[in-house]
Amino acid sequence: MNAPKAKASQSKATSVIQQLVRVGLPIALIIMSYIGYRILGVEPEEVKRPPAPPRTVKTKVESLDLQNYQTVIETRGVVKAHNEVGLTAEVSGRILKVLPTFEDGAFFAEGDVLLELNPVDFQTELLSADAQLARTTAALAQEEARGKQAKLNWDDLGYNEEANDLVLRLPQLREAIANVKTAQAQVEQAKRNLDRTKVRAPFDGRVRTRMVGLGQSVGPGTDLGTVFSVDYAEIRLPIAAPELQFLTLPEETSDPPVAVELRDALTESDTIWEAQIIRTEGALDESSRELFAIAKLVDPFGRKSGKKPLRIGQPVLAAVKGRILEQVHVLPRTAVRQLNRIFLVDENKLRLDRREITPIWRDEEHLVIRDASILDGALLATSYLNYTPDEAKVEIIPQEPVTELNADTDKEKPTGNEQTSTSMTTGLSISV
Repeated sequence: MNAPKAKASQSKATSVIQQLVRVGLPIALIIMSYIGYRILGVEPEEVKRPPAPPRTVKTKVESLDLQNYQTVIETRGVVKAHNEVGLTAEVSGRILKVLPTFEDGAFFAEGDVLLELNPVDFQTELLSADAQLARTTAALAQEEARGKQAKLNWDDLGYNEEANDLVLRLPQLREAIANVKTAQAQVEQAKRNLDRTKVRAPFDGRVRTRMVGLGQSVGPGTDLGTVFSVDYAEIRLPIAAPELQFLTLPEETSDPPVAVELRDALTESDTIWEAQIIRTEGALDESSRELFAIAKLVDPFGRKSGKKPLRIGQPVLAAVKGRILEQVHVLPRTAVRQLNRIFLVDENKLRLDRREITPIWRDEEHLVIRDASILDGALLATSYLNYTPDEAKVEIIPQEPVTELNADTDKEKPTGNEQTSTSMTTGLSISV
């Protein structure tokens, strides 16, 4: 009896211990977690650090001096012949001769024979027309003599009334005169047809293409080739609408022309061709809203001037001098930030001054402004500044001299000429 009781009491004690473990372990974990949170959740005292020293940024500056600026409008176009025509035959025949002046690219003068057709048939027509003229002339002479004889006969017969036209053979005389005129016209036509067997140049020019060859039969209207004049060429130049205000383009033939400088757009040649804008088109281009100006280039092939030829179809770069802007500031594009922002340097306070600008002219290298708030000789920061707060302190750094090599001593020495066409460049250091 004692053994079973002992086992029952032992299992009961084990069950109590297990229940205490199940309840006590989570409670213990919660208590330890809370204690850890209280210990680790205390923020440490912030250690105050001394302010960082100001950061130094190097830059360069330019002196903004009031000046007059020559605007130059840059555009491009293609050289075209002002007069290009297709030659056609006026009579039928077989090509007997092709002259060297009618080869592709050959030059010719006005009146030069370019091509000859076989003239035999036309020579025969001319002989026939001459014979017909001789016959009609003889018939006219006979009819004149008959008329005079008829008048004498009428007078000898003693008639008191005047003789009528039939008696005097006036209708026959008029017919004879008409036959002579017709024969003369046939002779002139035969001469013209014979002359047309020689195709002549209509002007001083050059052959673009020849479309026929020796021995080929042609008829009236057959295309023989294409030629163009070489006395001058034309270039159609587009001018953007905002740039028109800086130009005075000719509208009438009596208006003065505008000078244009042309350069080869395909090569890096330094050759400059002088041209003139002589007229403008009457309407803006519908797609680009540009106005096209027509420039005239005299002697494009340099036959008289000796210059390098500028060929038909050649793309060219054109520079047109426009209106002079007076008393303006000229800024390099590298000094402009975000399209319309610049930094000026106050030389007295040694601080930066940010300005918003509105350009009145711009090109690939410069922007031109007219701002009365910018004093003459103000210093412009030109170097790239990544981050520059307003009124940052400035320290001027001495400029590095530009040197050139002395050929005698092989030493470098300052040139003494550091000023560009617009401003003087110096170096600065900016402390932020």
